[in-house]
Amino acid sequence: MVKCFSFTATRDSCFRCSFSRAGLRSSTTDLGDGTVMHVWIPKLHVQSKPTLVLIHGFGANAMWQWNDFISPLISRFNVYVPDLLFFGESYTTGPERSEQFQAECVVRVMEAHGVVSGMNVVGISYGGFVGYRMAAQFKERIEKVVLCCTGVCLEEKDMEEGMFKVKSVDEAVSILLPQTSDKMRELMKLSFSKPTQRVPSCFLNDFIHVMCTEYLQERKDLILALHKDRRLSDLPKITQPTLIIWGEHDQIFPLELGHRLKRHLGDNAELVIIKNAGHAINAEKPKELFKHLKYFLIDPLSRAKPGN
Repeated sequence: MVKCFSFTATRDSCFRCSFSRAGLRSSTTDLGDGTVMHVWIPKLHVQSKPTLVLIHGFGANAMWQWNDFISPLISRFNVYVPDLLFFGESYTTGPERSEQFQAECVVRVMEAHGVVSGMNVVGISYGGFVGYRMAAQFKERIEKVVLCCTGVCLEEKDMEEGMFKVKSVDEAVSILLPQTSDKMRELMKLSFSKPTQRVPSCFLNDFIHVMCTEYLQERKDLILALHKDRRLSDLPKITQPTLIIWGEHDQIFPLELGHRLKRHLGDNAELVIIKNAGHAINAEKPKELFKHLKYFLIDPLSRAKPGN
């Protein structure tokens, strides 16, 4: 049977070309112990530039989530874009599923590319959990942190107390890892303030086939590890300057979790709320998100230049 045209696979190829044209190249590193990490790295690392690590969340691979931001950021930073374990070309044969292990693997692959300090980290959603742990576990290596719609302050009891739209972790898994077009529509409805209407099922099923079927059990285990026995009292306070960015109408990690994180970090953090946006602020409000990234990461560099 002849394979039908795949819009998702074609778009994935376009993103790959876009990353390459911007000045990045694909690199895969064997970390040992059955762990392999894929990361987009600069074709040329410029020592005079600071380093920026962009960490994706659940959904498609890193290219889909960060494509709009590469070109404007790469002129000011050495940009690194890893695929977390069980996304893209990254995986492990080991049993560890915690965000702490993900953070360790990102740091180890950065080490493999000669970057051992001076990292700025931007994480969206699940990527923010990993970025937060990088800042906590490797504090001397991380300079600034941006957390976008990152519910790192959630507690296991929040589900029982009705904070979320879903009533159980299993229900959350069925939506965050959609296997039918109806579940994909539920995910879109929860992710966007104004979700696109009437997307044909054939496009949704194609996306699911290409992006959502591989490592299904492993990704489920990642979600379960995030939730199990989670308490705010166990969360370390990171000390790096931190920008928290949240969508006003986030239905996956409600805005209350953004305020909770701000209270947890105190004066060391700033909370910015993007109006008329849901959880997927990188897709729904990319220009506004970049404006805040520029304010926090780029503008201070300009002010620090001699003569400014």
